[in-house]
Amino acid sequence: MNTWQRAVESVRDVLPGTIRICIWMIKITVGVSFAMMLLKFFNILPWISDFIGPVFQYFGLPGSAALAYLSGYFVNAYSAVAVITSIGLDWRATTIIATMVLCSHSMVLETAVLKKTGASAVRMVVVRTLSALILGLVLNLVLPGSGEALPDAAAQKWEIPFGQTLIDWLISTIKLVALMTTVIFSLNILQRILSEFGIMDLIARLFKPLMLVLGLPGNTAFLWLVANFVGLGYGAAVMLDEIGRGTLSERDVKLLDTHICVNHSNVEDLTIMTAIGGVWWIMLTIRVAAAIVLVWGMRLEFRLRKAFQDRC
Repeated sequence: MNTWQRAVESVRDVLPGTIRICIWMIKITVGVSFAMMLLKFFNILPWISDFIGPVFQYFGLPGSAALAYLSGYFVNAYSAVAVITSIGLDWRATTIIATMVLCSHSMVLETAVLKKTGASAVRMVVVRTLSALILGLVLNLVLPGSGEALPDAAAQKWEIPFGQTLIDWLISTIKLVALMTTVIFSLNILQRILSEFGIMDLIARLFKPLMLVLGLPGNTAFLWLVANFVGLGYGAAVMLDEIGRGTLSERDVKLLDTHICVNHSNVEDLTIMTAIGGVWWIMLTIRVAAAIVLVWGMRLEFRLRKAFQDRC
């Protein structure tokens, strides 16, 4: 079989599974985005943020920052950016809230994705939420100065008619579905071709030293790169294909999930947060450090469980 035939056969093999994954991702995405559209239209998120707003003083943030965090938590990083830019935060406060959002954005969708790979949904929610809160507290303690904000403009009532809101949601959802489909198919085909021609093994060898520091198995290098460059949602499609083919063990997947749940999408999302005033190296460094601690903590957990089982 020549090179062209091997490539075509790889694409043919990956298509059925990719179609199933793509349909599942689209169902989750459309359902979550529709629910969030309703929450915005009926002004529910601002009401919730008013309730928890006082807690945000412990992060050096004004109460209005609660809406930014909740928007990111339940919707995505873009919705958080829209709120952050409307409440006039300085570099310090922007860096803190952006770091918290980067740790725990798109919680519903990304938890569903992580659960599909075999992770515990409850554990992922707890780990991501606590990581965001702890990093917010740490940054408030170590960053110089104090956070200040302009008068709250984030909790204004949604004034667009429901019909127009529905049309806007439909248009944006169609664009998102088209983008997701393109990215998911492209990544899965690329990954399968790289595997077929031995390039995945080369990538694993090249990144092995870095993976050792991060506490991750060498065979997760490509998936780690995908999650960092294009995000968890798109990267999960490649992960599911790898898991389905048996190239990753359950232990490998759990370690990778633990890292990327708090540290992913370090191109697009990090760039956006930097553009609105966050300090990129702080947002990146502290999340990488947190991910390393979490992964090595899970390795210790595995070892202790094994020791306990051996004794029993």
